[in-house]
Amino acid sequence: MNEGLSSTTLNESIVVACPEGAAAQLMLLFHGVGGTPQDMAPLGERLAAAYPQACVVSVCAPLPSDQGSGYQWYSLRGATEENRPARIAEAMPAFLQTVRHWQQATDTDAERTALVGFSQGAIMALESTHEAPRPAARVASLAGRFVHLPEPVDDAVTLYLLHGKSDPVIPYGYTVTAAEYIVAREGDVTADVLPFVDHEITAEMIEVLVQRLQAHVPRRLWQEAMRLQASAESSSGN
Repeated sequence: MNEGLSSTTLNESIVVACPEGAAAQLMLLFHGVGGTPQDMAPLGERLAAAYPQACVVSVCAPLPSDQGSGYQWYSLRGATEENRPARIAEAMPAFLQTVRHWQQATDTDAERTALVGFSQGAIMALESTHEAPRPAARVASLAGRFVHLPEPVDDAVTLYLLHGKSDPVIPYGYTVTAAEYIVAREGDVTADVLPFVDHEITAEMIEVLVQRLQAHVPRRLWQEAMRLQASAESSSGN
């Protein structure tokens, strides 16, 4: 099960919470470049409180960061818009193997998995939605971005995009553009831009994410409910 999984990822990741019995959901958290799993612990603790039957894991990226401390999925040294996709593609097999490892460890599947990333961790989580089979049914991006907007848009994946309006590292316009693009193609997305928030995860952002995760009905489920209601009304009218 651990074949191809980095020893750093395996040993340094933090299980924030896991129920004694079977986990109803798996929530994997991915920190930013130069970060550590501890950076995501406050978010993980809040998600664990909101979802007591979920297994919440803060994942450690596999490579030492170029920034002198922490870890990364790929290097930002010399990164450009032209070479970034190749770096992500090189890192993606390890990312997907990490998701599969925790799914197997918790006996969960993609439908019961949520990926929650910050900055580079969000980029990896969003870019993983291009993969088949999809690794997760829900993906949350905090101060992240798509490098490639999805084509086609997979309406079986719900995206939660959150961004600080004052973010100087990854401008919030990436979130606005992605949300407009996905809505236009009938995808499933929520988007929130928070004023006066920098490139960071704030308590406000955590609460907005929890609210969206708890209140948003996935578009595919809503459509199915509407179809069933229309079918029932049609049958009763005959």
